Amino acid sequence: MYVICRIWGVCWYFLIGIKHKEIYEAPHNRNKQYIFVANHSSYFDIPSAMRCMHQPVRVLGKYEMVKYPVFGLIYRSAAILVDRSDAEHRAKSVRALKAAIARGISIFIFPEGTFNESDKPLKDFYDGAFRTAIDTQTSIKPILFVDNTKRLHWRSIFSLTPGISRCVFLDEIKVDGYTTKEDVQKLKQKVYVVMEEGLIKYRKSPNPKGRI
Repeated sequence: MYVICRIWGVCWYFLIGIKHKEIYEAPHNRNKQYIFVANHSSYFDIPSAMRCMHQPVRVLGKYEMVKYPVFGLIYRSAAILVDRSDAEHRAKSVRALKAAIARGISIFIFPEGTFNESDKPLKDFYDGAFRTAIDTQTSIKPILFVDNTKRLHWRSIFSLTPGISRCVFLDEIKVDGYTTKEDVQKLKQKVYVVMEEGLIKYRKSPNPKGRI
C-alpha cells in the first residue's frame, strides 16, 4: 500500500506542479528504525509523508479519516488508527505502535495530533510518541514540512498552489538514559524546541544549509 501511495504521489505532484525536495541536516540511515515525528498544518502533510519515507513505516492517523470515500479505504489499510476521544482506543493504538516497532518497522506520528491553526510554528505536543520512544528505546527522527501551508492551507482543500515542498530531516534524537515518566516531558520539550527552531529557520530562508 505504501509503495502504491508513493507512486501515486510522484504522479500527482507532477500533474499539479509541486516540486518535492528532501533536505538532510545529518546523514540519515534508512536501514535504522526510528519514530518519525513531523509538524502538522496542512492536508498536504500526508502526501509529503508518503513521498519522503524510503523505508518500512506505519503512520498513526486519525480515525475520522476513514469516513472519506475511497481515501478512507486506503487510509484504513495503511495507517494505525487512533480515536483520541476514546481512552480504550488510544491504548489500543499505542499497543499497535509498539507491535510495529517489535517487528522492525518504523512509525510516523504527528505529535500535535491535529492541524496547527495558530500563528505559532507548532502546537503543544501529545505524550504518545515520546512515551513510546522511551518504552521501546527507539530514537526520534524529527521531520519538518516547511512549505505545506503555502501549498495547501488548512482552511480549504481548494487552496492548492504549485511550488516547492521541502521535507527537512533533522538529526536523530536518541533516548538513551530516558526511563521515567518525568523523562517523557523532558524528551518532548527537547524535540519541540529543535523542531520549532528548525521551522523558524527554514521559513525565513529559502535555502539554509543542508544536504539534499
